[in-house]
Amino acid sequence: MTKSATNKQTDKKQAILASALALFVNQGFHATSTASIAKAAGVATGTLFHHFPSKNSIINQLFLDIKQEFADAITLNTRYINDVEQDANSLWQNAIDWAITHPLKQRFFLQFSLSAEIDPITRQQAMNSILGFVVELIEQGQQQNLIGHYPLPLLLENCHGQYLAAIRFFTDHPELGCDDLHRQASFQLFWKAIKS
Repeated sequence: MTKSATNKQTDKKQAILASALALFVNQGFHATSTASIAKAAGVATGTLFHHFPSKNSIINQLFLDIKQEFADAITLNTRYINDVEQDANSLWQNAIDWAITHPLKQRFFLQFSLSAEIDPITRQQAMNSILGFVVELIEQGQQQNLIGHYPLPLLLENCHGQYLAAIRFFTDHPELGCDDLHRQASFQLFWKAIKS
């Protein structure tokens, strides 16, 4: 396959994912057909199935892609100072910034992060591979007795739930997204839930 053909295939795949994102968020997963995704993406339904064998494969790929974008963005803007609480706060604030800057993608997380449509294997890959830096920070905090010695998978789910709750608040109250008092309070609520 030539470079031009590869780029066209990549463009079509990205168009399918972008269309699916908008449709899933605005209509819901079950109300969105593969035909409507293909139509919105400007591709034939057969082209959609060439890239994705099912609607479930589309939503799982979206989940991983957006989670990777999220992870890349928040780590890029975090300056680690080797202080677990301060490093966690920096990541938390960058995560809020990302959510405010990417409302459609954040709405996707709010709607689908805990959804049965996301396979457990996909969820595990996102948490352990893509967000491995969070695992490392928690383990460092546990070694220093700063973070509670709870089972790691349960602690990670709790962290995720705390983040989703904070983002739901800032989504519902966008005027408070730049308010330092509320942002710091959201981190303190998170930190108190996981600390020793």
